[in-house]
Amino acid sequence: MQASHQAALQTKHAVLDQRLEQESQRPAPDMLMIADLKKQKLRLKQEIERI
Repeated sequence: MQASHQAALQTKHAVLDQRLEQESQRPAPDMLMIADLKKQKLRLKQEIERI
């Protein structure tokens, strides 16, 4: 169970990373969205480290 939970968190982390990259590449990136995505990514990283 723990390994599958960690894998799911890592997948979510990768998806957030892709979304961050896409948003950053836009001509006028939404800085609020970027900040929110970074916060979500950090929370996931911290949760992954706790496992």
